[in-house]
Amino acid sequence: MTRKERVIDALNHKQTDIVPYFVEFTQEEHNIIASHLNDKNFDDKWGLHLKYIQYWGWPTEISDKPEHFKDDFGVVWNRSSVDKDIGVVDEYVIKDIENYSYTFPVIDEKRLRKEYEDMIKAREDKFVMAGFGFSVFERAWSLVGMENVLMYMITSEAKLERFFEQICEYNIKLINIALEYDDIDGIYFGDDWGQQKGLIMGPKYWKKFVKPCIKKMYDTVKSKGKYIVQHSCGDVQDVFPDLIELGLDCYQTFQPEIYDIQKIKKEYGADLSFWGGISTQQLLVDSDVGTIKSETKRIMEIMSKGGGYIAAPTHAVTHDILPENILAMMDVFRSQNAK
Repeated sequence: MTRKERVIDALNHKQTDIVPYFVEFTQEEHNIIASHLNDKNFDDKWGLHLKYIQYWGWPTEISDKPEHFKDDFGVVWNRSSVDKDIGVVDEYVIKDIENYSYTFPVIDEKRLRKEYEDMIKAREDKFVMAGFGFSVFERAWSLVGMENVLMYMITSEAKLERFFEQICEYNIKLINIALEYDDIDGIYFGDDWGQQKGLIMGPKYWKKFVKPCIKKMYDTVKSKGKYIVQHSCGDVQDVFPDLIELGLDCYQTFQPEIYDIQKIKKEYGADLSFWGGISTQQLLVDSDVGTIKSETKRIMEIMSKGGGYIAAPTHAVTHDILPENILAMMDVFRSQNAK
C-alpha cells in the first residue's frame, strides 16, 4: 500500500494497516532538530505521508526594515519578536470598511503553477495538497484588524459581507488553478476560528460571514472530486455539524487539551476524519520521553479505530520543544512499520 492510498483509506473511514502520520516544523525548530541530528534533510527520511504547499501571500523582505516582510496583499508582517515564521501585522491596510478602495492582488499564476509542478514531481508516493492559508476570516482581519472585523460584524454587516464575498471570489480563482492538476489529491484551507474555548466570533457570526464563503470554496473543490482538509486552531466543535454538511473530509488540528477525544470520535468519527491529536501545547513541550510515547500510542489507538485519523502534532512544532521529545513521538509513528 502506498502512503497516498493509506491516507485516502483513512479519509474514507477504512481501517488502515498502519496509521498514516505527518509532522511539520517552524523554521526555528527545523534548524534545531537538523543540528541535533546533523542532517538538514532529516524529515525526508521519516516516511511522512503527506506533502502540501500553502499559499498565503508570499511575503518579501523589506530591505530597509530588518525582519519585516510585505505580502502580496500589501500587509507588512513584523517577525522581529514572537512569531518568526509568520509575524504580526504592523499596520492594517483597510482603515474603514464603510469607505475603502482596496484592490486584491493580481495572481502570480506562473509562480503558483511552478510550485505545484515542483511539488508533484517530488511527491514520491505521498498524498499531496494545494494549501491556502489565511483563507477567509484570517484574510479579513489581516487586512482590516481583528477587533475591527469583529466590530463590523455588528455595525457594518452589509459592507463586511461584501468584503468576505470579495475574499471568496479571489480564493476561488486560486483554487481553480490548483484543481487543473489531476495529481493534486486535495485542497487544504487554513483559517483560525477557535479560541481555547469556543469560536472567536461565535457560531452566529461564523454562520453569517464565514460559512457562505466556505460553502462556495468547498463546492468548487468537490466539483472536481478532491478531498478537503480544514485547519483551525482552537475549539470549533460548535460548527462541526456545519462543516460535515458542507462536505469537509478532515479537520485539523485536533487538540486534546480542548476536545474530549473519545467523545468527539464517537459523535463525529463516522462523518469526519481528524488530523493532529499529539499536543504541542502540553504533551510534547512538558512531558518526558516515556510519557510522550505512551500518550501518543493511546491517542492513536482511540482515534484510528475504523480509520478517519492522521497522527500528527497539533501544530507546526515550535522551538520550545526538545528534539528528543519529537524523536520519541516519531519512534511511535515509525515503529508501526515493524509490525
